Amino acid sequence: MIPLVSLKGAKIGVLGLGRAGRSVAAAAAAGGAEVYVHDDDEGAVERLGIVGAVQTDLATGPWPALDLLVASPGAAHIYPKPHRVIERAWGEGVPVDNEIGLFFAAIAHSGATVIAITGTNGKSTTTALTRHLVASSGRAVQMGGNIGVPVFDLDMPAPGDVVVLELSSYQIDQARQLSPDIAVFLNLTPDHYDRHGGRGGYFAAKRRLFEVGRPRVSVIGVDEEEGRFLANLTRAGREPGGSTIAISATRDLGGHGLSYRFDGEAIVELRDGEARARYPLAGIGSLRGVHNAQNAAAAIAAVRAAGLAADVVADGLKTFPGLAHRLETVGRRGKVLFINDSKATNADSTAKALASFERIYWIAGGVPKAGGIADLAPFFGRIAKSYLIGEAAADFAATLEGRVPFELNGTLDAAVAAAARDAAGDGAAEPVVLLSPACASFDQFKSFEQRGDVFRTLVSGLAGIEMGGA
Repeated sequence: MIPLVSLKGAKIGVLGLGRAGRSVAAAAAAGGAEVYVHDDDEGAVERLGIVGAVQTDLATGPWPALDLLVASPGAAHIYPKPHRVIERAWGEGVPVDNEIGLFFAAIAHSGATVIAITGTNGKSTTTALTRHLVASSGRAVQMGGNIGVPVFDLDMPAPGDVVVLELSSYQIDQARQLSPDIAVFLNLTPDHYDRHGGRGGYFAAKRRLFEVGRPRVSVIGVDEEEGRFLANLTRAGREPGGSTIAISATRDLGGHGLSYRFDGEAIVELRDGEARARYPLAGIGSLRGVHNAQNAAAAIAAVRAAGLAADVVADGLKTFPGLAHRLETVGRRGKVLFINDSKATNADSTAKALASFERIYWIAGGVPKAGGIADLAPFFGRIAKSYLIGEAAADFAATLEGRVPFELNGTLDAAVAAAARDAAGDGAAEPVVLLSPACASFDQFKSFEQRGDVFRTLVSGLAGIEMGGA
């Protein structure tokens, strides 16, 4: 834990006792603050064992003369409607911050290097890969934020240590202080529009990491217009000694400065358009697909900016295990590969999975998202057959009718058995049984993690299966 000693003697309100709220409440109490917690779950403070915190009603109850309100990421601060406690803080003249702003203030003089990563897709993989590459080099590194542990559950870093943070738009948007040494922007696709008042507001939240944070190095994905705009903006406003590094999985990058691009087989490091180093991705199962090439380019750029040598980075890539439920190689039976992509809860995420393989036995379905799977039509030619489960099965079947063979299996166990049976008889070089549902999991499972775990267990029970591998 990192105690919030700077708040000693202050009266602090904490809105929400999710992971971040629990962590910051404990850190503030440990630092000597008077902590007042608002949570809809009565008795949560006592049940969670947060020593030194008092649970109270900050929405309508007596206001305890707060010096600061710390809001959890899930609490809307303006769109679609401000949370009633935040609205009351405004009326009381109490500043509102979040755990990320307080964290940057708490470690400001630690001497650590902070790498902060944001974007719509690929944040978790990029964050985990960045941490892995730093750890592989032998440097001390911690990872937290929107992945792993909340920031105040980390240890206070020592000089020379590296802290890698995954930051969501929610976390960035409310933070009063943002001061990463290296900041990464991956991409922008539709998400969280209700929370940010549309695409422009969503992009504005991401931009704060660079405009407020003013990092020493900005690593910018330029495969979309927003990224190209942001790269130009950071170049124009760069402080002396700072730099902007463009990365791309799909575009040729030349011109001035340092950049990283994917050439189909490797990430190429370019200086003023001249290749200086190559980082091969071929054969690294955890980094399949063009989307993972972007993630790899971002991580490589970030750790090179942090001082890692090119050969150390290239070696580290080879041992990256990947993340569970994200194009995770579960096992192999003969030539058939079994892939767990349970994290793909919408069509955009599933598109990346479908683009990564040539001959697919696709398990899909669950609680459908708006738009269904119509946008996946460009990938239908890669699908040998689909196995449909959950609430979305009938709607998905209507979209696939006459275009992709399918079965209505209903449950995951039936789908796995059918897909494994059919893939075993395929004459292709490497048929793939792919769980990439394009749906939420809550009709049959508690979470996408549980769904992926069940898939892994079902695959492990197949005769002749070799678990793991690439």
